Amino acid sequence: MCKDNVESAENGKKTFTLLGADMRPYQSDTPGVFGGYQRSKLYGRLDCPSALRAIAKGGYVKHRVFFADEQTAISAGFRPCAVCMPEKYARWKKEKKKR
Repeated sequence: MCKDNVESAENGKKTFTLLGADMRPYQSDTPGVFGGYQRSKLYGRLDCPSALRAIAKGGYVKHRVFFADEQTAISAGFRPCAVCMPEKYARWKKEKKKR
């Protein structure tokens, strides 16, 4: 859905498409710090082994999104990745069970 970066035709400056807390994409001069998978509503580090494997297999990219920070990903309704963020995932899962 969101491309990682786009070079502006006007000024030749690279911009990055990030997803906001309102789930709307916006352009930023700064790249995202976290990547997410829109179909599963999960987010994680950009170097996540699970995400990198999925990308290498040719999947995932079409529905990949990027976030400026972790709070934005959470506000957009995404959960932490169990592979690259196991402690945060465990906390999220524990909180989910309380509800």
